[in-house]
Amino acid sequence: MNEKEILAIQELLASPKKIAIIPHRSPDGDAMGSTLGLYHFLLKLNHKPVVIAPNEFPEFLAWLPSSETVLVYENDKINCTKILNDVELVFTLDFNALHRTGEMEHVLSKLSVPIIMIDHHQLPDSYATYTYSNTSFGSTCEMIYNFIGFLDKKSLIDKTIATCLYTGILTDSGGFRFPKTTGTTHRIAAEFIDLGVGNTEIPNLLFDNNSYDRLQLLGRALQNMEVLFDKKTAYISLSQKELDEFNYVKGDTEGIVNYGLTIKGIIFAAIFIEHRDENIIKISFRSQGDFDVNQFARTHFSGGGHINAAGGKSNDSLENTIKKFEKIIESITI
Repeated sequence: MNEKEILAIQELLASPKKIAIIPHRSPDGDAMGSTLGLYHFLLKLNHKPVVIAPNEFPEFLAWLPSSETVLVYENDKINCTKILNDVELVFTLDFNALHRTGEMEHVLSKLSVPIIMIDHHQLPDSYATYTYSNTSFGSTCEMIYNFIGFLDKKSLIDKTIATCLYTGILTDSGGFRFPKTTGTTHRIAAEFIDLGVGNTEIPNLLFDNNSYDRLQLLGRALQNMEVLFDKKTAYISLSQKELDEFNYVKGDTEGIVNYGLTIKGIIFAAIFIEHRDENIIKISFRSQGDFDVNQFARTHFSGGGHINAAGGKSNDSLENTIKKFEKIIESITI
């Protein structure tokens, strides 16, 4: 952000305001960590913030500080719409196009109050009054840390704020393994640990707190994996019937797509998950090296994201979606 924008935001935040903080639909660790981290920061500035998620967030994130205060638009559209129409400022975090909020887009697009976007995805839309967009960052949580620094308020970062931001950094960096993890990322994490963040407890809460059903679902997913060794590609599919068989709850498929990349020689992985309640196939793409899954998702599956991590969707059947994917793979060089 430039100095003029920072001064304008400082002026906006100089007096108490009613503020809405919005993550993307199906929020992950970075979305919830950044929104709740900012929520606690704004409380310290005597604002009245509220986090409104488009839909439910995964159960494995329910331990985050003040997650119980998060409103879910899908569960109470009338009240959430009323709150949004009454706020004086909006932050949108970890997404850069309003359609990523699902049905909330219709409300957000009509608001006349200032909107501040903080995000690390490619090709941001121009809906925001102030935009802090930078694809070099591995997480929006790291950007929130910088944003607080822009406001000269780093001294306000306490264990609670740090816990939220550490969670998003940890999840979006793949446990500090992904390419956009820098020395600065580690230095920020170290600063948070010095504030008392539970760097041994948080990974357990995020990654090791599995239900028996989730492990059974993982087993089925791995059984369903198909490997196209000549195309350096692996993909997994899960039908609605299989989700139901193992009592699927939101978050149970998180991270499964990454298993394909653990196979020697594979640089492109995908997972196709049937969701009949939404009448779509949800797709996640992951890659290693220079293969751009963001462009792949945008071109073929109405999606987008990062070079090495992206998502998409299909309104066709699971079977036809996979056939389309295989046909595309055969026609390109990976």
